[in-house]
Amino acid sequence: MKLLVRHQTVYRYATTPTRVAMRLKLMPVDTPTQKVLDWQVSINDEPLTGFRRNSYGEMETIWICRDRLDHAEIVAQGLVETCENHGVVGPLDSRVDPRYFLRDTPLTRASDGIAAMARATPCDSGPLAQLHALSAAVSDAVQYRAGVTRSDTSAAQAFALGAGVCQDHAQIFIAAARTLGLPARYVTGYLLAGDGTALHETHGWAEAHVPGLGWIGFDPSNRVCVTERYLRLASGLDADDAAPIRGSVTVMGDICIDADVRIAQAEEGVEERQLQRQQQQSFPSPGSTG
Repeated sequence: MKLLVRHQTVYRYATTPTRVAMRLKLMPVDTPTQKVLDWQVSINDEPLTGFRRNSYGEMETIWICRDRLDHAEIVAQGLVETCENHGVVGPLDSRVDPRYFLRDTPLTRASDGIAAMARATPCDSGPLAQLHALSAAVSDAVQYRAGVTRSDTSAAQAFALGAGVCQDHAQIFIAAARTLGLPARYVTGYLLAGDGTALHETHGWAEAHVPGLGWIGFDPSNRVCVTERYLRLASGLDADDAAPIRGSVTVMGDICIDADVRIAQAEEGVEERQLQRQQQQSFPSPGSTG
């Protein structure tokens, strides 16, 4: 499947900042389940070319601006071909041992309740079956409900609340998997919704490492392993570590952030670049956030 993506984030500053610095993880990489055919990232229409591979095997760059500006418009867009592999991501070009992802963070530290849920999953059929059971247990325990958690809500807080969004489901799954001694990490990317519902923000899910298989993608929010409809962007110990954009700014007053993601399937038999341009121009306006 070929997926067209346009991801725009606009920062508007109430007063002119004296310095803006951003770490950008907006450049997907080739994996056994996806191939990047075309991709560009720009800020205020200036292409960014300084991406370098980090220890996770993913691309990132640092952008620093000391000039006066009242806004920063970041656009990542391109075309990626994905393939169906039933959740198996496989080995990635990383310098980090999978056991690194046994570390907890303030966002993924397991509570007693999360640990108890993890220990209650059957383990007789091996780690893969146990992870499937764990993903289902997270979905059963935490209802999907938008607006009840925030970006800094921890796995323990969301589990106690019994509600949350994809970030919360993924971080609870990660916390539980690490409790069982299974390395797990957070993944940020894009999802082409199968029910026709437009998603206008990035999606988050989890990957767990199974000996002999490598990394397996689990999306507890949708009760599935990842499919060809998922486009992998970046990973990390938690949602903050895997964030596509992190930054610091020296400014007085408020900062307004507006983000929008458009994703569509490229049609067969059409030249991709031409289709991409047409698709960007014809995407309907978003009605709501996903």
